[in-house]
Amino acid sequence: MRRFLIGCGILAPALYVATDLLAANSYPAYHSYTARAVSELMARGAPTEKLVDPLFFFYGILMIGFSLGVWLFDERRRVHVTAGLLFAYASLGLLGPTLFEMNLRGSAPSTADALHLALTGVLVLLLFGAVLAGATIRGRGFLLYSYATVAIMLIFGALSAFGARGLATGEPTPWVGLLERINIGAFLAWSAVLSVSLLRATRPKPPEVRLPPPLLRVQRQEHLSSHGLRGAS
Repeated sequence: MRRFLIGCGILAPALYVATDLLAANSYPAYHSYTARAVSELMARGAPTEKLVDPLFFFYGILMIGFSLGVWLFDERRRVHVTAGLLFAYASLGLLGPTLFEMNLRGSAPSTADALHLALTGVLVLLLFGAVLAGATIRGRGFLLYSYATVAIMLIFGALSAFGARGLATGEPTPWVGLLERINIGAFLAWSAVLSVSLLRATRPKPPEVRLPPPLLRVQRQEHLSSHGLRGAS
């Protein structure tokens, strides 16, 4: 069960990417991955809203499972902090498709858009905390990889926020989709890498082959006899 929960760290990113691809290809007006944000696929009134909402909800369930698997990995405090932040991120993310959806591009600003931005900000902070807390779980290589992930998320997160200014006014946003997907993809890749690393660490060791006591005595006698013969010769 622990290994299955840890493996959810691979299943969840795979589901997220598949949902993005499926929904974008099912949305006629969603003509460009580079110019359209992921949030537009689940916006109020979007033709893909009913398709995306349950899939992203299931993504959240898988991420909760992953957080539980990380918690069960061992008793170190840093592991439990990482698991707690992942759990908080996944749990709050479950509310997004139902309570914190943005309006369609070009709609008048509303409370729903403000709440969506607020939730996004909280989720981003939780992600940064999870990556930083988990950086020291699996050796120096994973530490450096985690720091690189944080740097990518900082840079492309800031660029995404800057490029998304035209969503509310309906103005062109030529690069917001690409920037946002790089930002999201950095975290998804980090989750999958952490999952693989933890799975390798929890791989069952092959059982030791132990000979029964009578066979051991026979082998010892043969060993002593052979040495005795050699000494006599």
